[in-house]
Formats: sequence, structure tokens, C-alpha cells
Amino acid sequence: MAKANKSIYSALAANLLIAVTKFIAGAFTNSSSMIAEGIHSTVDTSNQLLLLYGLKRSAKPADQYRPFGYGKELYFWSFIVSIMIFGLGGVLSVSQGITHIRHPEELVDPGWNYAVLALSFVFEGASLMVAIKEFNKTRNGLTWWKAIIKSKDPSGFLVLFEDGAAVMGLLIVFVLMVLSHSLKMPFLDGLASVLVGVLLILVSFILARESRSLLMGEGLSPETQQKLKVLVESDNDVIEVKSILSTYQSPKEVLLVLILTFQPELDTEDLTTAIDRLRDKIKAEYSIIRFVIIQPQSVTLKSDDFAS
Repeated sequence: MAKANKSIYSALAANLLIAVTKFIAGAFTNSSSMIAEGIHSTVDTSNQLLLLYGLKRSAKPADQYRPFGYGKELYFWSFIVSIMIFGLGGVLSVSQGITHIRHPEELVDPGWNYAVLALSFVFEGASLMVAIKEFNKTRNGLTWWKAIIKSKDPSGFLVLFEDGAAVMGLLIVFVLMVLSHSLKMPFLDGLASVLVGVLLILVSFILARESRSLLMGEGLSPETQQKLKVLVESDNDVIEVKSILSTYQSPKEVLLVLILTFQPELDTEDLTTAIDRLRDKIKAEYSIIRFVIIQPQSVTLKSDDFAS
């Protein structure tokens, strides 16, 4: 598990170390943007803990209360993370920034802020590189955006977005802090906080959309469904695949429901044997499909069949 979630652990360590230093620097220098960055890092730290909790919960085996397992716990906690980014990260940063725009304060010894920003950039950049490397292993030749849309593991792209937003936020804060200090325009520090907040809100909307889609129940891709149809209809006892229904229970578990038309001459024993054979064939071909439910459907006779 530690190897599979390397990006989460690296992001957790980086954000935990950086959050404290940002708050200390912000308190010493009266910098709202640095306080906003501290809030950002604190929220990210909490998010990584929630993701790890969700991963642990999703690994629980099925029981009488959850016969299909607890896999969707990960999707639920991922959605909570996106809400936290919006509320605790974005809204608080915007609010903090607006306050400092309306009541600007001169920066006191901004050298502390520059030192913390440099250190933060190193740690956040290293964490982002790990996240990119780990997510890149799952892309399978797809473009980055398409890989994110198609991904069924939110723990991967959540950390990628968080680290990316963190690095962009640091660059925004650095540029506006330099301008604020050199041009003697302290309101720019508050503007930096607002921009960081807006960035987090935009990221939260993207992550909420993806997490909601997974939580509501995404199914197998049309390409995979077509391959399944060909596989099943190649069986001599199957006439036609009437319907394919599927949903991801977790990133590595799919529930599949097939409605099939079988040969009319099959008796109950033959039908049971055919269903068992098809179930084994599907699971052997697609390890991700854990649950297979096959519903036989009666053959619909056409009017020509009654013609003498």
C-alpha cells in the first residue's frame, strides 16, 4: 500500500512541514498571502490524511451489510476532500485576501517570506514530481486530461491537482510579494491571497466533478463493453447480448450485469452450466471484473416464426 500511494505520503510529509513554517513566517511579516498559503498547506495535509483513511476503509472485505464491499468509501472521501479544498482552502483564502486589500499592512522583514517560499517550492516541487511520475504510470498512452477523466482512482489525480495548485500558488505569491515590496503597494499581498483562493476554488470544482461522477457510479468504457459483447456472443449457447450494465465499486473492482438470450433448447442444467462457464471466462479475461450477474432472457419470436 505504501508503494502504491507513494505520492500521497510524499505530499503529506511536504505539506505538514511547510504549513507550520508558512504560518510562522506570515505571523512575523504580516503577510496575508503567506497566511493563505499556510491555510492551503494545512488543508492539503488534512486531505492526504482523509485519502489515506478512505483507502484503508475501501480495502475492508465484504460483509453482510456491504455484500459488494466497501470500495466506494474512497470515492466518498475524495468528494469530501474536494469540498474541503473549496471551503477551507479557497473561501478562507479569498476572505483573508479581501480583508488585507481593504486594510493593507506593510510587510515586515519580507526576507522570512522569501526564505519560506523558496523552501516550500523545493518541497512542493519534489512532491509534484513524485505525483506526476506515479500518475504517468497509469496513463497508458493517453493525454493527461483524458487520463484524468478516465481514471477510476481519485487518490492519484487528487494529489496531482493539489500539488500542481500548490506550486502555482507559490509562484503567484512570490511574484505579487516582490511587486508589493518593491512598489510599496501592500494591497498586492492581499490580491495574491485572493488569486490563490480562486485557484483552489477552480481546482475544487474539477475534483468535485470527477469524484461525484465516480461516486454516482461510472461504468466500463464503450470499447470494453463491445469487447465483452464479442466475447460472450462467441459462446455457442448464447444468441445475443441484450444489455450490459456495469459500475465501478472501487478502482479495481467492477460489478457487471449481463442480460443474455440463450439457445431455446437449453434445459435448466445446461443453462446453469453455460452461465458458470461465461462467468469464469469473463473473470479470466478481465481481472478487474469481480462480480458477474447473468440474467437469461426469453427468446422473442418474430411473426415469421409462426408462418406455416
